[in-house]
Amino acid sequence: MSIEIKAPTFPESVQDGTIATWHKQPGEAVSRDELIVDIETDKVVLEVVAPANGSIAEVIKGEGDVVLSNEVIAKFAEGEGAAAATETVAEVVAETAEVAVGEKLLSPAARKLADENNVNVAAIAGTGKDGRVTKEDIMNHLKSGVTATAAAPAAKPAAAAAPALEVVVGERVEKRVPMTRMRKRIAERLMETSQGTAMLTTFNEVNMAPLMELRAKYKDKFEKAHNGTRLGYMGFFVKAAVEALRRFPAVNASIDGDDIVYHGYQDISVAVSTDKGLVVPVLRDAENMGLADIESKIRDLGLRARDGKLTIDEMTGGTFSITNGGVFGSLLSTPILNPPQTGILGMHKIQERPMAVNGEVKILPMMYLALSYDHRLIDGKDAVQFLVAIKDMIEDPARILLEM
Repeated sequence: MSIEIKAPTFPESVQDGTIATWHKQPGEAVSRDELIVDIETDKVVLEVVAPANGSIAEVIKGEGDVVLSNEVIAKFAEGEGAAAATETVAEVVAETAEVAVGEKLLSPAARKLADENNVNVAAIAGTGKDGRVTKEDIMNHLKSGVTATAAAPAAKPAAAAAPALEVVVGERVEKRVPMTRMRKRIAERLMETSQGTAMLTTFNEVNMAPLMELRAKYKDKFEKAHNGTRLGYMGFFVKAAVEALRRFPAVNASIDGDDIVYHGYQDISVAVSTDKGLVVPVLRDAENMGLADIESKIRDLGLRARDGKLTIDEMTGGTFSITNGGVFGSLLSTPILNPPQTGILGMHKIQERPMAVNGEVKILPMMYLALSYDHRLIDGKDAVQFLVAIKDMIEDPARILLEM
């Protein structure tokens, strides 16, 4: 039985996606719910799994191809008998995965790369299954500097040279790779922010000693009482931000054309760094969450972000953002707004510094705080007072509980 494999349904904010990686090739046995292909969108990498036991009969969209929502990307042969359909698969492979160069077999991605770079496939030893030449084999061949085709005249090697992924000039090496869709979108968003907002940043510093003492005193009891949930600093900053947003609703608002939208809830976006770029999952209704709920949810979102398991819905929305550059050692920075939000709080590294306290010099663990805001909506006075409110609550954590 043949089944059409379709791209997932994309939300309205996502126009299309790109086939990133085919994990299974035509004719290869696949189990139900096994990952077969990754589709990369502007915001997240979506996984498509096998609908049943069987094998892929035909790959319609190869790696690098653009796909639309619910577009057919492959055909799937269901059942154990799928492997018996060797002749049918062989015909498909001839179109999608095989190149008539001796006995060489190529994956669709490898064939595409070889065609684009005019590579002599016969000179490449395949490392894939059954001697199949993979995309990596083609890339390694190009990196080696071997001329592309055996038919190229020896007297004119420059004319026959294929566009190289890696260029060596003496001892200096340059490598050119295309941007991923996610990185492109991040770049576009950054340009939109710089050109479409009147962004300013105000700074302050906070004494972290009271919060550090509180955490050291209760972290073990907290972890036992909340089923292993660890007590961190981010939960306190989220709670402080929620209370400050209640006092300064403009920082929790957004601009929509000529209108100001004041949100009656606090959805806090928490920036998470991944191998593919920065993502910003959202804590929905943070005003209704306890400290343990916030810490547990942040940990869950962070782990799934690094594994590429977040859904698009989990990364859309948000009324205010928090980013912590301190985990990478940043002492001070100006965070960039996440439109249509009008404010973002930047946390930084805790650094011991000499401070004047009641006429005496003391060494205190200090952290610089930064608030970037859209000056079109938020006045400097409100931005400064918002940041001071967070500083006061962090330096006296009881204020968070008492909502003072």
